[in-house]
Amino acid sequence: MVSETIVRSVTRTDFDQWLRLWEGYNTFYERVGPKAIPQEVTELTWDRFFDSYEPVHALIAEFDGNVVGLVHYLYHRNTAMPGPVCYLQDLFTDEAARGKGIGRALINAVYDQARDAGSPRVYWQTHETNETAMKLYDKVAERSGFVVYRTDI
Repeated sequence: MVSETIVRSVTRTDFDQWLRLWEGYNTFYERVGPKAIPQEVTELTWDRFFDSYEPVHALIAEFDGNVVGLVHYLYHRNTAMPGPVCYLQDLFTDEAARGKGIGRALINAVYDQARDAGSPRVYWQTHETNETAMKLYDKVAERSGFVVYRTDI
């Protein structure tokens, strides 16, 4: 029997499984200890997924009956095009589920959501050391050539 990846919107009952993946994502990006995302921000993020006023959304992926991946995305205005642009902010799969098409399925689901919302573009960024993910990203999108600068204030 071939397993199928199911991608769907999160529901309130998914919190514990989502939290496990969210903590894995934050650990991957070394947002632990003093750099950890505060609990109140995690709770706020979760609540935003269910607030129709918020442009922030979450999907999860199930494989073999287990929740194994998450993706968060949001819409924002852009000065170069009329429709809202979709920013894929967070993408994570369980280490044990990697290489099974979960990341690709989540990205494609965001593409579908953005298309349905009338968004002309989906974009994201990743750390330059995330070579494994970039192998997938190079297959499903093109590098923009832009370099990200930021300052915490």
